[in-house]
Amino acid sequence: MSERAEIAQLAGELGEELHQRSWHATAAESCTGGAIAAAITSIAGASDWFEGSLVSYANRIKRDLLNVAQEDLEAQGAVSEPVARQMACGVLAMMDANVAVAVSGIAGPDGGSEEKPVGTVWIAWAHAEGQEPMDIDARCFHFNGDRASIQAQAVAEALRGMLALVKAHPVT
Repeated sequence: MSERAEIAQLAGELGEELHQRSWHATAAESCTGGAIAAAITSIAGASDWFEGSLVSYANRIKRDLLNVAQEDLEAQGAVSEPVARQMACGVLAMMDANVAVAVSGIAGPDGGSEEKPVGTVWIAWAHAEGQEPMDIDARCFHFNGDRASIQAQAVAEALRGMLALVKAHPVT
Protein backbone atom coordinates (compact mmCIF):
# COMPACT_ATOMS: atom_id res chain seq x y z
CA MET A 1 0.00 0.00 0.00
CA SER A 2 1.36 3.44 -0.88
CA GLU A 3 2.00 6.02 1.84
CA ARG A 4 -0.82 8.15 0.46
CA ALA A 5 -3.30 5.25 0.52
CA GLU A 6 -2.24 4.26 4.04
CA ILE A 7 -2.67 7.84 5.29
CA ALA A 8 -6.16 8.03 3.74
CA GLN A 9 -7.10 4.69 5.31
CA LEU A 10 -5.82 5.76 8.75
CA ALA A 11 -7.64 9.11 8.56
CA GLY A 12 -10.87 7.37 7.58
CA GLU A 13 -10.59 4.84 10.42
CA LEU A 14 -9.80 7.63 12.87
CA GLY A 15 -12.89 9.51 11.74
CA GLU A 16 -15.11 6.47 12.22
CA GLU A 17 -13.76 5.82 15.72
CA LEU A 18 -14.09 9.46 16.76
CA HIS A 19 -17.60 9.68 15.32
CA GLN A 20 -18.71 6.57 17.25
CA ARG A 21 -17.62 8.24 20.49
CA SER A 22 -18.82 11.76 19.60
CA TRP A 23 -15.23 12.87 20.15
CA HIS A 24 -13.19 15.56 18.44
CA ALA A 25 -9.53 15.64 17.42
CA THR A 26 -7.00 18.40 16.92
CA ALA A 27 -3.34 18.71 15.92
CA ALA A 28 -0.30 20.91 16.48
CA GLU A 29 2.06 20.54 13.56
CA SER A 30 5.55 21.74 12.90
CA CYS A 31 7.56 19.70 10.37
CA THR A 32 4.40 18.26 8.78
CA GLY A 33 3.22 21.78 7.92
CA GLY A 34 -0.50 21.04 7.99
CA ALA A 35 -0.34 17.62 6.32
CA ILE A 36 -2.14 15.95 9.24
CA ALA A 37 -5.00 18.42 8.95
CA ALA A 38 -5.02 17.94 5.17
CA ALA A 39 -5.23 14.14 5.56
CA ILE A 40 -8.06 14.42 8.06
CA THR A 41 -10.05 17.00 6.13
CA SER A 42 -9.80 14.93 2.96
CA ILE A 43 -12.35 12.63 4.63
CA ALA A 44 -15.97 13.63 3.95
CA GLY A 45 -17.72 14.58 7.17
CA ALA A 46 -14.52 15.46 9.03
CA SER A 47 -16.19 18.61 10.34
CA ASP A 48 -18.18 16.33 12.66
CA TRP A 49 -15.04 15.18 14.46
CA PHE A 50 -12.10 17.48 13.64
CA GLU A 51 -11.75 20.80 15.45
CA GLY A 52 -8.80 22.17 13.53
CA SER A 53 -5.03 22.33 13.57
CA LEU A 54 -2.32 24.83 14.38
CA VAL A 55 0.80 24.86 12.24
CA SER A 56 3.41 26.07 14.71
CA TYR A 57 6.51 26.09 12.57
CA ALA A 58 8.27 28.95 14.37
CA ASN A 59 9.37 28.58 17.97
CA ARG A 60 7.65 31.89 18.75
CA ILE A 61 4.30 30.33 17.78
CA LYS A 62 5.01 27.24 19.86
CA ARG A 63 5.77 29.50 22.82
CA ASP A 64 3.09 32.17 22.39
CA LEU A 65 0.12 30.10 21.18
CA LEU A 66 0.81 26.60 22.54
CA ASN A 67 2.43 27.64 25.84
CA VAL A 68 5.66 25.76 25.19
CA ALA A 69 8.23 26.86 27.77
CA GLN A 70 10.97 29.07 26.33
CA GLU A 71 13.42 27.31 28.65
CA ASP A 72 12.64 23.95 27.02
CA LEU A 73 12.97 25.39 23.53
CA GLU A 74 16.40 26.79 24.45
CA ALA A 75 17.68 23.80 26.44
CA GLN A 76 16.16 20.89 24.49
CA GLY A 77 15.34 22.41 21.11
CA ALA A 78 12.03 22.33 19.27
CA VAL A 79 12.61 18.70 18.27
CA SER A 80 12.37 17.17 21.74
CA GLU A 81 10.06 15.21 23.98
CA PRO A 82 9.14 18.06 26.34
CA VAL A 83 8.31 20.38 23.45
CA ALA A 84 6.16 17.78 21.66
CA ARG A 85 4.30 17.04 24.91
CA GLN A 86 3.70 20.73 25.58
CA MET A 87 2.51 21.26 22.01
CA ALA A 88 -0.05 18.45 22.41
CA CYS A 89 -1.29 19.87 25.72
CA GLY A 90 -1.34 23.39 24.33
CA VAL A 91 -3.45 22.57 21.28
CA LEU A 92 -5.76 20.40 23.39
CA ALA A 93 -6.36 23.36 25.71
CA MET A 94 -6.92 25.66 22.73
CA MET A 95 -9.49 23.50 20.96
CA ASP A 96 -12.68 21.78 22.09
CA ALA A 97 -11.24 18.32 21.51
CA ASN A 98 -10.78 15.00 23.27
CA VAL A 99 -7.56 13.91 21.55
CA ALA A 100 -4.60 15.77 20.14
CA VAL A 101 -1.41 14.97 18.30
CA ALA A 102 1.69 17.14 18.09
CA VAL A 103 4.60 16.68 15.69
CA SER A 104 8.01 18.36 15.71
CA GLY A 105 10.92 17.11 13.66
CA ILE A 106 13.66 17.59 11.12
CA ALA A 107 12.36 16.74 7.66
CA GLY A 108 15.51 17.86 5.85
CA PRO A 109 17.32 17.94 3.64
CA ASP A 110 19.18 20.35 5.97
CA GLY A 111 18.88 21.16 9.65
CA GLY A 112 20.06 17.89 11.12
CA SER A 113 22.94 17.38 13.53
CA GLU A 114 24.88 14.42 14.88
CA GLU A 115 22.57 14.37 17.93
CA LYS A 116 19.39 14.95 15.90
CA PRO A 117 19.89 13.81 12.30
CA VAL A 118 17.46 14.53 9.48
CA GLY A 119 14.47 12.24 9.97
CA THR A 120 14.30 12.71 13.76
CA VAL A 121 10.66 13.37 14.66
CA TRP A 122 8.98 13.60 18.06
CA ILE A 123 5.27 12.85 18.13
CA ALA A 124 3.07 13.30 21.21
CA TRP A 125 -0.54 12.21 21.70
CA ALA A 126 -2.83 13.52 24.41
CA HIS A 127 -6.31 12.59 25.59
CA ALA A 128 -8.38 14.75 27.91
CA GLU A 129 -11.61 14.87 29.81
CA GLY A 130 -12.47 18.54 29.75
CA GLN A 131 -9.18 20.43 29.58
CA GLU A 132 -7.10 18.32 31.98
CA PRO A 133 -4.86 15.87 30.13
CA MET A 134 -5.39 12.37 31.44
CA ASP A 135 -3.07 10.57 29.08
CA ILE A 136 0.00 11.87 27.24
CA ASP A 137 2.44 9.70 25.34
CA ALA A 138 5.42 10.73 23.23
CA ARG A 139 7.80 8.81 21.01
CA CYS A 140 10.86 9.63 18.98
CA PHE A 141 11.02 8.29 15.43
CA HIS A 142 13.91 8.17 12.98
CA PHE A 143 12.48 8.20 9.47
CA ASN A 144 14.44 7.76 6.25
CA GLY A 145 13.99 9.26 2.81
CA ASP A 146 13.58 12.67 1.32
CA ARG A 147 11.63 15.55 2.90
CA ALA A 148 8.25 14.47 1.45
CA SER A 149 8.77 10.87 2.55
CA ILE A 150 9.78 11.87 6.09
CA GLN A 151 6.72 14.12 6.34
CA ALA A 152 4.42 11.36 5.04
CA GLN A 153 5.87 8.83 7.49
CA ALA A 154 5.33 11.32 10.33
CA VAL A 155 1.71 11.89 9.29
CA ALA A 156 1.06 8.14 9.15
CA GLU A 157 2.57 7.57 12.61
CA ALA A 158 0.67 10.55 14.03
CA LEU A 159 -2.63 9.16 12.73
CA ARG A 160 -1.74 5.60 13.78
CA GLY A 161 -1.06 6.80 17.32
CA MET A 162 -4.25 8.84 17.48
CA LEU A 163 -6.25 5.86 16.28
CA ALA A 164 -4.70 3.60 18.94
CA LEU A 165 -5.39 6.18 21.64
CA VAL A 166 -9.03 6.52 20.61
CA LYS A 167 -9.53 2.76 20.34
CA ALA A 168 -8.13 2.35 23.88
CA HIS A 169 -11.24 4.15 25.15
CA PRO A 170 -14.39 2.05 24.65
CA VAL A 171 -17.48 3.42 22.98
CA THR A 172 -20.04 4.33 25.63
